[in-house]
Amino acid sequence: MTERGALAGGAWQDASIERIETATPTVKTLLLRPTHTVEFIPGQHVDIRLTAPDGYTAVRSYSVTSAPGERTIELAVERLREGEVSPYFHDIAVPGDVIEIRGPFTQHFVWRPEHDGAVLLVGGGSGIAPFLSMLRHRASVAHAPPTMLLYSARTWNDVILRDELLRHEAVQAGLQLRFTITQGSLSDGVSARGADYTRRIDETMLRECLGSMPVAPARCYVCGNNGFVGTVADALVAIGVDPATVRTERYGE
Repeated sequence: MTERGALAGGAWQDASIERIETATPTVKTLLLRPTHTVEFIPGQHVDIRLTAPDGYTAVRSYSVTSAPGERTIELAVERLREGEVSPYFHDIAVPGDVIEIRGPFTQHFVWRPEHDGAVLLVGGGSGIAPFLSMLRHRASVAHAPPTMLLYSARTWNDVILRDELLRHEAVQAGLQLRFTITQGSLSDGVSARGADYTRRIDETMLRECLGSMPVAPARCYVCGNNGFVGTVADALVAIGVDPATVRTERYGE
């Protein structure tokens, strides 16, 4: 019988896989049902532990993509070459399998509706994961602050949950969305939006995005791989953003 009480964040617990779906050619989303409720804030992550028959274990961290308040949690898992964990979810796992999770963790990267001021979110690849949670939660918040998401992906088809992101922009007041495609072209589908890019994020792009916001952001969140996060964070500071407002989260297996 499922226990609904919350569990201390540092303790491991079982979680069954309820659903596995393909989000992009390299990313799958997992819907997990933990034995105990995972109470989290958008921006937090959980640890996943896999144990081989010989006792060998591998642990990786994944940001929660679902909104808080549900009995299930969703994760986005990118297939990484030479990875120990991601190939399991892409090639082996099926609904009904049980894995171990613990968490949530991190406080520095969370977004709470009561935070004052506008928000800039800058994600690269699977670094969109914590921002999905934030936007899903934002959809249920009255008087949410102005928010812009700048999302960098290799191609239009690599944009994780692209249609959902476009729906959020269409229905959420005060939300702006910008895509930048680094290995594609506007003919791939982004040209219809009329306000997107086909290059890596740079200072000029960030200035333009900030300039289109109604007020300067009180917080800037940057999430992606090490190189992406370092480049974007440095560029934000170089164009005059207060370093104290820039919060970063790095990904990699």
